[in-house]
Amino acid sequence: EKIRDGQWLGSTGKIITDVINIGIGGSDLGPKLACNALTEFSNPDINLHFISNVDGAEILSTLAKLNPETTLVALASKTFTTQETLLNAKTVINWFEKNLGLVQAQTSSHFIGLTANKPNALAYGIPESQILEFSEWVGGRYSLWSSIGLSIAISIGFDKFVQMLAGARAMDLHFQTAPLGNNMPVIMALLGIWYSNFKGAQSSAVIPYCERLLLLPSYLQQLDMESNGKATTLHGKSTDYDTGPIIWGQTGTNGQHAFFQLLHQGTRLVPIDFIASVKDGLSNEEHHRVLLGNMLGQSAALMTGQPAPYGEQHRYYPGNKPSNTLFMDRLSPKNFGALIALYEHKVFVQGSIWNINCFDQWGVELGKKMANRLLDADLDRSTLDPSSQSLFEHIDKVK
Repeated sequence: EKIRDGQWLGSTGKIITDVINIGIGGSDLGPKLACNALTEFSNPDINLHFISNVDGAEILSTLAKLNPETTLVALASKTFTTQETLLNAKTVINWFEKNLGLVQAQTSSHFIGLTANKPNALAYGIPESQILEFSEWVGGRYSLWSSIGLSIAISIGFDKFVQMLAGARAMDLHFQTAPLGNNMPVIMALLGIWYSNFKGAQSSAVIPYCERLLLLPSYLQQLDMESNGKATTLHGKSTDYDTGPIIWGQTGTNGQHAFFQLLHQGTRLVPIDFIASVKDGLSNEEHHRVLLGNMLGQSAALMTGQPAPYGEQHRYYPGNKPSNTLFMDRLSPKNFGALIALYEHKVFVQGSIWNINCFDQWGVELGKKMANRLLDADLDRSTLDPSSQSLFEHIDKVK
C-alpha cells in the first residue's frame, strides 16, 4: 500500500510510478495474467511491466521507456538462482547505477526480493526489510497466491488481493466438500481423462471470450503441462497410458478467424473450455452482447453440426465436438481467484488418477544442465553430439 499511496520513494526522493516484475515461469505467468485480467481494478498511477525472457530485446525495450528515479523492481525467484532472472536483474542494476550513480543498486529502495530462499536474497544484496518470503514447498506455478503476487497487490490493492484469495478459498472448500456429481474440478478432470484416455484427444483448447483473459491459455499451459506432462508413476514405473494433454488456445473472437476451421471440420478431436463473464464492467454493452453471441453460436455449432447440401461435402459440419462453457457473473478478483483454483484442482485430480506427481518438474532440468555446459568457455566441442557441433559451426560462420 505504501507503493500505491506514493509513500515508497526512490533514491532521489521521487514516488514510484513504474514497477518491473522480473521473474520467469510461475514467477511471471501468474502475476502477469492476474494484473491483465483485473485491469478494471488497477491503480492508474502505477504502471506494471513484466520481464521474463533472457532475450535482451525484451528488457532493453522496456527500460528505454522508463525513468530510473521512479522505477521499482520486484525480483521474483523462488531460489534466487534462476539464470534468466539474475541476468535480467544484472542489466537493470547496471541501468540504475549508470543513470543514478548508485553503487550496488540492489541494496537501494528500488529493489524488493520475492523468494523462498532468504539467505540467497541477502547474499545478493537485497535489504532484509525488502525481502518478502514464501514457503519452500510452494511450487512456482502455484505461487501467485504468495508474495510472488506482490505485483498483483500493487496493481489492484491489497484488499482486492485478499478478495482474490477468498475466491480461491471458496473453490478449495467446494472441492473439499461438494458431492462428486456436483464437484466442478472433479467433473472437469474426469471429462478430460475421458477425452484423452478413451477418445484419443491429444490436446485441449482454452478459449476465453474475454480479452482480459488473453494470457490464461499460456498460464494454463504451465499449470497443466508442467504438472502432468510425465510418463513415470509415483511408484517409479513407466505409464502405459497417456497423461497430460497439450494445452493451447486464444481469445474469442480472434480464434474464430485462426483455428476454428480445424475445430469444426478437422480430423482431430479437441475438447474446448469456453470461458466468459455475463457482465462486463469495461466494454460497450453492444460489444459484449456480440461477444457472448459469438461464443454461444460456436458452442452450439460445434455440438449440433450441420448436414452438407447435396454435392457439397466440404460444407459438412459433423458436430458432436465436446466443449465446456464456464460463466462468471463478472470478472472480479474473487471470481478470478475461483477460476484459477478450479483449474489447479482439476490438474491435481487428473494427476492423482494417472498416479503421477503433479508437483515436480524434472523435465525442465536436463535442458538447463545442457545449456550451462554449452555456455562453458572451456567447452571442448569435439565431445558434443554431431548435431550440436554442426549448429555451433553455423553460428561461428555467421558471427
